[in-house]
Amino acid sequence: MWYFDSTIVLLIPAMIFAMFAQGSVRSAYRKFADIRNRRNITGAQAARMILDNNGLQDVSIEMVNGTLSDHYDPRTRVLRLSPRVYNEPSIASVSIAAHESGHAIQHAEFYVPLKLRNTIVPVANFASMLSWPLMIIGILIANGGNYVKGNFIMDIGILFFASVVLFHAVTLPVEFNASSRAVRQMESLGIVYDEEKSGAKKVLSAAAMTYVAALATSVANLLRLLMLRERN
Repeated sequence: MWYFDSTIVLLIPAMIFAMFAQGSVRSAYRKFADIRNRRNITGAQAARMILDNNGLQDVSIEMVNGTLSDHYDPRTRVLRLSPRVYNEPSIASVSIAAHESGHAIQHAEFYVPLKLRNTIVPVANFASMLSWPLMIIGILIANGGNYVKGNFIMDIGILFFASVVLFHAVTLPVEFNASSRAVRQMESLGIVYDEEKSGAKKVLSAAAMTYVAALATSVANLLRLLMLRERN
C-alpha cells in the first residue's frame, strides 16, 4: 500500500518558486550574455577595475570551470569567474563580476552579515547532512514506543535544520548588498552606460531571487519537520 505524506504539500509552492527563480536567472543570463557592453570590457577586466579602485590589488582573479560558478573565496582572497564571465565583454559578464567583487569589498570592510554567514557555513553544512537522518531515526524510535527518546532525537534534528534556515536568512542581506555595491561600482567607474544599467540590474535581480527561493524552500522544509514532530 502506498503511503502519502501530506506534509510534502508544504514544499510545492516553494519548489515552484525555486524553479521559476532558476529559470529567470538563466533566461536573464542568456539574454545579456549575448549583448556586448559598449566599453568592450570583459568580466575579468571589470572585476580588476573594481578591486583596484577599492584598494584590493592583493585579491587575485582566476578562471573556474562551469556556468554561473562565479564566487569569491574569502579564505584565499581569490575571485573566481566562469569562462564566459571571465573572457567575454557582455553586460551579463561585467554584472556578475561586479557582484562577486562586491563580496570581496564586503570581506575587506568586515561587513558583519558576511562574517556571520562565513561563520555559519560549516555548521549549516554539517547540520544539513544530519537533520533528516535524525528526524527519520527519531520517528522510527517514537513509533517503536519510546516516545521520549524519539521526540528528543527529532528535536535535535529540527534544531540542526533551523541553522540551515538561519544560513539562508543571513545570506539574503549579503547578496542584496553585494548587488547594490556592484551597481554603484559599475556606475562610478563607467563600466556600463546609462542605457545598459537596466540590463545589468535585471541580471542581478534575477540572481538575487534564487537566494529568496532558497530561503523559502528551507522555511517550508522546517515547517514540514515541525509538523512531522507534532504528528509523533
